[in-house]
Amino acid sequence: MTEPEIVELVNKVFENAFEIEKEKIKPEAHIFMDLGLDSLDIVDLVVELQKGFKIEITDNEKLREIRTLQDIYDFVSTTRAEMGK
Repeated sequence: MTEPEIVELVNKVFENAFEIEKEKIKPEAHIFMDLGLDSLDIVDLVVELQKGFKIEITDNEKLREIRTLQDIYDFVSTTRAEMGK
């Protein structure tokens, strides 16, 4: 899966699961302040990312460092690489 495909799929998760307007979905968007997610939404986000990318997300420390959409793109890319996908 290429980087643009990862970006597109992550963006679709935000559009569909959290009903975020497409115009707000930018790499620099802060997921809490700009997009309005809260700590409970993060649980849903993890589930959606695991389903969408067929990955296992278990590293809570890395999750705590995520602040922007770009952080999510990088996290998914790194996690997929570590899993050999």
